[in-house]
Amino acid sequence: MTGFELEILRSIQSIKCGFLDAVMPAISSLCNWGALWIAAAIVLLCFKKTRRWGVTLAVALILCGLLNNIILKNLIARERPFVVDPTIKLIIETPREYSFPSGHTLTSFAAATVFMYYDRKRLGIAALVIAFLIAFSRLYLQVHFPTDVLGGAALGVAFAFAAIGITEKLIPGIRLRRAKRGGEQNEKEN
Repeated sequence: MTGFELEILRSIQSIKCGFLDAVMPAISSLCNWGALWIAAAIVLLCFKKTRRWGVTLAVALILCGLLNNIILKNLIARERPFVVDPTIKLIIETPREYSFPSGHTLTSFAAATVFMYYDRKRLGIAALVIAFLIAFSRLYLQVHFPTDVLGGAALGVAFAFAAIGITEKLIPGIRLRRAKRGGEQNEKEN
């Protein structure tokens, strides 16, 4: 499979140009250490209206960091394309961790799924476009195989739905308990 995937990466290089060589590293760097999505979670947590959304995004990002960077990458230990094919010349700093799954893609699709869950029309679509651009940038930059990106996208969606399930169970329970306490207090006052 690796040979076929290297051919896909080589075919993507047919669109290589100075403009994309400048833009793709910038797009990819949006998700270095999950920075874009961590910032989004912090902003969402600051407002009462979007707090649940921010908690869900934070839980998704924690799942991504723990399950991907600590467990999956080290367990699978897949070498990156430039290690398999030393003729590949990188235009970004050489990544040090293993290749599968793509952490940039996984985190981006987890975040985009959370955004789509809470706001399909505006921010959800924007987050999904950003996730696709980040995923493509990882292929353009030749730091991941196509299956690394596809696996990252699929796992990102799965981690997002796990985070949605966790927060949907936790947050309504907290609100329900608060409502009961308030109702009991109101009944005692009457």
